[in-house]
Amino acid sequence: MLEALLLMLGLGAVSGTILGIASKAFYVWEDPRIALVADCLAGANCGGCGYTGCGACAAAMVTGEAPVSACIVAGADGAAKVAAVLGLEAGAAEPLISQNTCTGGFRAPDKFTYMGVNDCRAAFMLYAGAKDCAVGCLGFGSCVKACLFGALEIGPEGFPVVEVEKCVGCGACEKACPKGIMQVRKPSDAILHVNLVDDRLAPCRQTCPAEINIPKYIQHIKNKEYDKAYLTIMERNPLPLSTGRVCPHPCEDACRRALADDPVSINQLKRFCSDWVFDNAAQVKIPVAPDTGYKVAIVGGGPSGFSAAFYLRRLGHKVKIFEWLPKLGGMIYYGIPEYRLPKEILYKDLNRILGLGGIEVKTGVKFGVDFDLESLVGGGFDAVLMTIGAMNHASARIPEEDTVKGVVPATEFLRKQGLGDPYPIGKRVGVIGGGNVAMDCLRSSIRLGAEKVYCLYRREIKDMPANYVEIEACHHEGIEFVTLCTPTKFMTDDEGNLTGIEYLKNELGEPDASGRQRPVAIEGSETVIELDNFILAIGQTTDATFADKEGAAASRLEIGRGGAIMNDLDTTQTAIPYVFTSGDCAGPPGLLVTAIGTGRRAARGIHKYLMGEDMAMPENRLRVDAVRMKGHIPGTIFKSIEGIQKKGRISQPELEPGSYERQHTYAEVDLTVTEEDALKEANRCMHCCLTCYDKDV
Repeated sequence: MLEALLLMLGLGAVSGTILGIASKAFYVWEDPRIALVADCLAGANCGGCGYTGCGACAAAMVTGEAPVSACIVAGADGAAKVAAVLGLEAGAAEPLISQNTCTGGFRAPDKFTYMGVNDCRAAFMLYAGAKDCAVGCLGFGSCVKACLFGALEIGPEGFPVVEVEKCVGCGACEKACPKGIMQVRKPSDAILHVNLVDDRLAPCRQTCPAEINIPKYIQHIKNKEYDKAYLTIMERNPLPLSTGRVCPHPCEDACRRALADDPVSINQLKRFCSDWVFDNAAQVKIPVAPDTGYKVAIVGGGPSGFSAAFYLRRLGHKVKIFEWLPKLGGMIYYGIPEYRLPKEILYKDLNRILGLGGIEVKTGVKFGVDFDLESLVGGGFDAVLMTIGAMNHASARIPEEDTVKGVVPATEFLRKQGLGDPYPIGKRVGVIGGGNVAMDCLRSSIRLGAEKVYCLYRREIKDMPANYVEIEACHHEGIEFVTLCTPTKFMTDDEGNLTGIEYLKNELGEPDASGRQRPVAIEGSETVIELDNFILAIGQTTDATFADKEGAAASRLEIGRGGAIMNDLDTTQTAIPYVFTSGDCAGPPGLLVTAIGTGRRAARGIHKYLMGEDMAMPENRLRVDAVRMKGHIPGTIFKSIEGIQKKGRISQPELEPGSYERQHTYAEVDLTVTEEDALKEANRCMHCCLTCYDKDV
């Protein structure tokens, strides 16, 4: 027994000696910071960071392979603790949030009866699931089961609902969804995303040039969540107060409700919730990504430039706007009269954007005169956006239009009003043109004291591109429309002052490229209208003379028709890689909401260029012609709908036609709807998705 005990002790001593020697020879040192960092993490081992567990993530942070913000569960507090351990700056990482992109749910009809395993992934293997919508939610909740944090549930309408406060953005739900409905995104991802053919988009949302999520913000209004509605609009449109007043709302032309009732008054709802936010001083937080260190110069302080500035800043870039006129806003400041868009309202929009910080402004400087591309590059700017507008007028091709006294371009006429120095006019005024600019000139002439105002247009009223409500307002204010006419000659006195205009009457012939019947002048139909002033409002061009300077960097830009600065329509990049262009100067001049949309697209292109990412648009990008209503997602434009009651659209509140305040002052004519009417109208929205919609019950 003693011998055995001594033997065991001897073996233990020998083993201990051998192990001691081995530990010295094969010692593996572990950085003690790994354990300290691991203690700062959530311990969830969810894999959302991209590593196999919290220990692996901690090791990657210590070696610099992962950022201190890699743990999405621990959030900003955890990142700050890790940074303190490692002696680094934590920075401000953008949060990842899961979102459901399908609102079909129980509304989506079944195409067959499914009796298999109650799991979306299993159901998807059988003809992509039993739902009639090819990209809709199957409703079995695979995403809910995958979420480790209780942030998801299948809501009462049959589709996933995210509890944002609990969501950590781990991505488990996204991986579990076989149809790509659950998406984990940063705020920056929403800015960079463009409408895709396989997105779940209502017809109105497909048609909006700014790609605003219209059903979502109207749903917020239904729930009296006006601040959330405002933030939803701001994801795509940083000028909601202004567009709520002047947008011709092409989205309403695609409203499904119009198939059985009047379309929803989408733009009035946008205006209501935006006004509510400002009237009630509601606190809204607009997320901004961490600084990238890049600087972007924006040449032009109009709507497209401000849209680009807003989104570039939100993407983390510093921005400086250069504007040649004394006031910011471009054509919406100098071109849209106060009775449609008060300057105070416009500046609420602009100041909200400037309030993000990181956006500088310099006015009274003109590109090609006070600065150029060379000075911008020398000043440390990494990219330049040219958005200088179209402030020159297009010719009406009437002899002596530039020399007859009393003939003025619409751009000059409206700009002088914006500067507070109105153009002097007589008692009888004529305006040639049928667009919104022409309507602004007509209605402004009434307010400047003209007793008789004529609109001369070569086709019929139904062919005018102006917003119909503007045409209707002209009728209310006593403006006379002279249609089917082509002005041919100015009548003047001995001193060259305008006394009248001679025109030929037209008849309509075969359709032209626009699809409208071509006007053909009738020989021998000369007619004269006595006038004191004649305003040219048939189009605008861009002043691109800066590109004529030989040897200058700007001379490498390609200039097209009407002075347009040519670019790649998707990326907005010009022939000079670091120069981009958007808005009216990219041609042809269009709607305010279109300028806003191109500004965001320019911000996307610039961001991708600066970050060294692929700038190309996705091949499945959705392209809709909002003017001709073409290009919608197949199967989403119906010929009829069922289950809808005719409820009628709310009216537009306005100043009384014929009243002194309306006819002789610049008081705002169209007014904001009441909360009661806004809720009534919001409840007419059928909350459409691709094919699903709410029926009236």
